[in-house]
Parts: sequence; structure tokens; C-alpha cells
Amino acid sequence: MNTGINISPDTKIGAMLDAYPQLEEVLLAMSPSFSKLKNPVLRRTVAKVATVRQVARVGNLPLGKLVNDLRSAIGQDRMDVDTNNNTGAGKRPDWMDAGCVAMTFDARAMIDSGQQPLGRIFEGLNGLHNGQIYELTTPFVPSPIIELAENKGFKSWAVRERDDIYKTYFTKDKS
Repeated sequence: MNTGINISPDTKIGAMLDAYPQLEEVLLAMSPSFSKLKNPVLRRTVAKVATVRQVARVGNLPLGKLVNDLRSAIGQDRMDVDTNNNTGAGKRPDWMDAGCVAMTFDARAMIDSGQQPLGRIFEGLNGLHNGQIYELTTPFVPSPIIELAENKGFKSWAVRERDDIYKTYFTKDKS
């Protein structure tokens, strides 16, 4: 019987990889997006808060497949997983007006150099006024940042421009 952590959609990636380091290779084989796990800063920071559910969005993978492939690789039984894996992309929201973009930040250089852009991103978000939009450019869908921002009352919309360029737009919730 395995005494490590039980992998589920809400398992933190950092804790999972600490318990099962061999799963890094499984993740890397599933999506090139996961190569960011080799960045030591992202590994120490984002991986500590990102869940399997969020990583499925980043890798554009079905949540059930990701969970069960990881479980299988360490000998855990399959699990029934809610397969609703909304990536947040979808239809352009009504609030999205390019003319209202008040701030932009391209976090790719910071991420590539091993720095954590979270503080800078929230500094910008906290400076928004109602109706203004913040545009964030990253090399992957920043699911943990989206979740943190939404928990603080922001709305978000993410769109993939190319394989390695994602634009995420945030606005203050007017309601």
C-alpha cells in the first residue's frame, strides 16, 4: 500500500513532486508546457500553490486523463474525476474592451530569468480602477495567478496567441 499523498485534482504539484519525483518525467512527456517545471524559481514558488487541476489547464489536457496517468505511474487506482476542465478561454467576455487596457506587463523575461513575477503582477492589479483592464503576457496560462486574482474580486479571461504566448486580461469586478 502506498503511504504517499493521494493524487487528486486538488493536489499541489510541489507536494506531489516532493513525494514522487519520478512524476516530473511523466508530466514532461504529457505536454511541452510542463518544461517550465525545470525553472527552479517556478518550482519553488508556483509549484507550491498550483494544483493538478490548474496544471491541466496550463497543459491543455483533460483533467481526468492527467490525474489518472499520474496515479497510474505510481500505482494508485483510477479515480472518477469531474471532467469539466474549463480553460477560461472561451467566448470574449462583455467587459473585454481593448481600449480599456490601462496597464500591460510581459512577465516572460522575468520567468525565463528565474524570477517570480507575482508581486509585480498584483501591484499592477491593485492599481486598477473599475472598468480598467490589465493585460498580462506569459509563456503559459497562469492558472494560480488567475485563481488568486479571482479570489480577490477580479474577473479574468485568458487567450492563447501562440504556443508560448498567452494573454490574460483582468478587470475589477464591477458588481
